[in-house]
Amino acid sequence: MQETTTAPRRLRLHPVRPACWCFDTVLLAAFVALTVALASGYLLGLDIAVVDWADTHRPDWAYWTARIFNYLGQGTPLMVIAVLLGALLAWRTRSVRPLLPPAAAWLLIYGVVGPLKLTTDRAAPSATYKEPFLSQADAVELFHTAGVYGRSYPSGHVVNTIVWYGVLALLLAALLRHAGRPLPHPAVLALRVLPPAIVLVTTTYLGWHWFTDSVAGLLLGLLLDRLLHRVPWDDLPLPGRLRAWGRPALYRSV
Repeated sequence: MQETTTAPRRLRLHPVRPACWCFDTVLLAAFVALTVALASGYLLGLDIAVVDWADTHRPDWAYWTARIFNYLGQGTPLMVIAVLLGALLAWRTRSVRPLLPPAAAWLLIYGVVGPLKLTTDRAAPSATYKEPFLSQADAVELFHTAGVYGRSYPSGHVVNTIVWYGVLALLLAALLRHAGRPLPHPAVLALRVLPPAIVLVTTTYLGWHWFTDSVAGLLLGLLLDRLLHRVPWDDLPLPGRLRAWGRPALYRSV
């Protein structure tokens, strides 16, 4: 009697909008083009002009308002919130899958953004009035060997905000769906759009990053976010004993 074997289920990427990989290619190409332009000396005058304008249009009330709102982009608190939400959803669904997106987001951010910051070696605007007390023309350059102070490009705050709020939206939507209260699409959109926009503006206005640092963070953050949301978290094969905790939890329930 001939034995039959079950073919392994084919993994399919989760859909994102816009679905075409050409959009991801455009984001990557724009990031590379921006980096090359800055390394070649272009757009540096724009960065200096934006910082000079912000420095002369920053009353105390605006400074403190921007500083408070900028906390929306703090990576560590966002990671902790994402892990807690993932753990709660994992407990509710008896599945380990809700913990996978926060872990992947952390690895992706630190595995991509960290090396880029060290490689491009660009000082922040504050390096002109703090150590190493660079001139403005020197601080704005890429590949300037500013050492420990050369970690401004791209903006980690902007990347953090885009990636972590994307993970939070995914987890919160799944948690509410399992509770029978679907998260409205406008709420998802607000959660994913407003914090990155606020952080991009405030981190530039406060002079903590050059304007093009924030633009680069926007391009890179969107690219990493799209990669994370393409992953079919509910269908990924799990090793060993984790298979018993591998029921769908993020996009659908068993």
